[in-house]
Amino acid sequence: MDTSKSYVRDGRIQQKPRGNYFLFSFLFGLALAFVIFVPFMIVDGGRFLFYGDFNVQQVPFYRIAHDAIRSGNIGWNHLTDLGVNFIGSYSFYLLGSPFFWLTIPFPGEWLQYLMGPLFILKFGCASLSGYIYLHRYAKNPNTALLASLLYAFSGYSIYNIFFNHFHEAIIVFPLLLAALDEYMYTKRRGIFALMVAAACIVNYYFFVGMVTFTVIYFFVRLLSGSWHITVKDFLLLALEAVLGLGIACILLVPSVLCIIQNYRVSNPISGWSALLYDRNQRYIHILQCLFFPPDLPARPNFTPDSESKWASLGAWLPMFSMAGVIGWMQLKRRHWLKKMLCVLLFMAFIPGLNALFQLMNASYYARWFYMLTLMMAAATMMALENPRVDWRRSLKWTTLITLAMTLVIGLMPTLTKTDGEITDVTFGLEKYPTRFWTYAAIALLSLALVGFVLAFYKRGSRPFYRAASVCLSITIVLYSVFFIALGKTQSDYTYDHIIPYALNGGADVAIDDLRDDNVRTDFYESLDNSAMFWEVQSIQAFHSIVPGSLMEFYDSIGVQRDVASRPDTTHYGLRGLTSVKYLFDDDHDTEYFAGEDYADPAMPGWMYYGNTNGFDIWENEHYIPMGFTYDSYVTEKDYENTSESYRELLMLKGIVLTDKQVSKWGDMLSPLDTSELSYTKETYKTDCENRAKLTCDTFEYTNTGFNATITASRDVPVFFSIPYENGWSAYVNGEKVDIEKVNVGFMAIRVNAGTNVKIEFKYRTPGLFLGMAITVVCVLLFALYMVLMRTIFKEVPVPLTRHNMVLRPLSHYAKKHGAHFENSGLIHVKPRSQTDRALEKKEGFDNDD
Repeated sequence: MDTSKSYVRDGRIQQKPRGNYFLFSFLFGLALAFVIFVPFMIVDGGRFLFYGDFNVQQVPFYRIAHDAIRSGNIGWNHLTDLGVNFIGSYSFYLLGSPFFWLTIPFPGEWLQYLMGPLFILKFGCASLSGYIYLHRYAKNPNTALLASLLYAFSGYSIYNIFFNHFHEAIIVFPLLLAALDEYMYTKRRGIFALMVAAACIVNYYFFVGMVTFTVIYFFVRLLSGSWHITVKDFLLLALEAVLGLGIACILLVPSVLCIIQNYRVSNPISGWSALLYDRNQRYIHILQCLFFPPDLPARPNFTPDSESKWASLGAWLPMFSMAGVIGWMQLKRRHWLKKMLCVLLFMAFIPGLNALFQLMNASYYARWFYMLTLMMAAATMMALENPRVDWRRSLKWTTLITLAMTLVIGLMPTLTKTDGEITDVTFGLEKYPTRFWTYAAIALLSLALVGFVLAFYKRGSRPFYRAASVCLSITIVLYSVFFIALGKTQSDYTYDHIIPYALNGGADVAIDDLRDDNVRTDFYESLDNSAMFWEVQSIQAFHSIVPGSLMEFYDSIGVQRDVASRPDTTHYGLRGLTSVKYLFDDDHDTEYFAGEDYADPAMPGWMYYGNTNGFDIWENEHYIPMGFTYDSYVTEKDYENTSESYRELLMLKGIVLTDKQVSKWGDMLSPLDTSELSYTKETYKTDCENRAKLTCDTFEYTNTGFNATITASRDVPVFFSIPYENGWSAYVNGEKVDIEKVNVGFMAIRVNAGTNVKIEFKYRTPGLFLGMAITVVCVLLFALYMVLMRTIFKEVPVPLTRHNMVLRPLSHYAKKHGAHFENSGLIHVKPRSQTDRALEKKEGFDNDD
């Protein structure tokens, strides 16, 4: 769309400066991000590293997924936990991201150096997409440019550097709204369907929030009189939404089938929890995030006990804070944006309404606040262009609220009593005083800058836009650099461990069979996802989306499995059951696997192997290769009657079967009497030796699953500690056999006696082919829809003709200025055309009351 349009300055109608403001908004955002990120990249040797989840999830996830796709292994990924559905587990993090796909042409070793440039590109794209939406409502493109920077570098965006994959949603959301606007204003067909598809493909979790917001946005504007729509256009709009959703099914269907196995999604909010937050500090946290730069994720400062460590509570607009929003809200007018902001802010403070943005899940997150910040940026933009906004008043209110929160939280006394008497008095409710006062200083100095910029304020004046652009840029860079630098101080392991020992891929670890497919590893009190950096198998994994059978298994043995698998050393039997051969103990910390003298290993059967690449290495003497057999079974009832602490040890004695499975396999297995069993370290050793007597001769993963061979003198069940999923099928010597879900969540098959028996497991992602079929059908229907609109119905977009002036009736002037005209019959006003009405709506003239 052409951004050229007229604006009023010094009482004259003038043309805007020449130039492509779409390109300018992209380059402006790109330049600011470049200034922010490049110094940190230089310090880190060309990499960008932060702390927490970014370092241990985003970085290794990109490498794992990148190498899997380049090798054609998109079915089952054995390098994530005990094995996962690759598409279902990684679609939330990166598979729908166009930025991830930009890395595919590059070698895997380059990934650590691409994270920074990708972030810079994301911020540039966020600025561009923000401008695409906002410029429609701006009278001056310079104001829209400022607002796009407010959105792209809001507190939400900077906070979520911690969560790299959130930025794709920040980019696509304004495009979704812009497509809806284009449909409503010009009847342009097709764009909305494509943006619905893009939003859903990019991230299905954020798409749920976008749907909720878009529905509210549509009806608020409709009920406000800002939009009008016929039944025909409404039905076509709904059709486009359905087609867009269908086009996204190639990724959506397998993702949904995977995620519904996770018990975290079946936790609906209800009762008083839907009306009031259980943590009273959370209300302050929500309010604080509007007026102050964001706290660090996992390090809440203003409200330490709000239980919102990873909630993405950030909505601060750089420099302007809430000044523009309050100024806009103080106008006595019935504008759709005012109503929209009231609805959103109300929803933020009501748990049940907040949960609408995440399918009513009871876990508290504010990960939809990027939508709120876009509306706040729009309000600030409109306030800058409206002469009726009292900026002095709004700036005063914003300053007073900011100062009040600063003084109350920073100086509130806390009394400590012992035996009813006051023994100590401390001042301040914040957890980290130095950071707190720095945040407060940034917020208050930013408001002082707004006051300075407003000294140049005159709508359309170049000095004002220059001053605003410079001051806003300085604020964005300084507060972003402070936030990132503060975050990097939380990760002293970056230079001690990640760069020298993790990002080198374990190149210095000279163990011949470390990367063999039938060998898993364990990392003791070490960096999360250390094995992923090396691309070796491990039972330790920090990954939220894994097969439901894996979660079921861990739950049955008393290991918490929510966002990570971190079985401690009390579960030593788990190591034998899952074919763990090597354990790596970080030699840079004080958590020793075997004590400082290496004399007392925390688990039985471990022998010191050596030290290299920053780790002490231990080898499991009770290692059982992948694909072992049983000669006894235990019923599910007996298993459930066994103490949780002994259950994995029981699985080493006999395979756990259902009654139905017992009837099928009872001829080759004998029952175990669980009442006569003992669970000691000595019996553990014996059980591991018994299981290791008959195992697969070979075992290797393929791009379609895995293959194995075994030689057995009798019919045996062959067990694989790989999570059971519906997508698996198995073949023995080319003949299909049934896969049984055994040992609560794993797989086993029956193998008849024979020499060099060939076993083949094939994995087909559940829902992938169904999703592909739906996508293909919807793409064809979409193409047919577009052809019909252009040929049979002959619909073309209604252009918005550019004028130097907009003709409006005298009643508009009379209403605005309190004037009165007597109808002498001498004045005749030409009726407004549909184009004029559309332009008036765009210019905002229809809602000046």
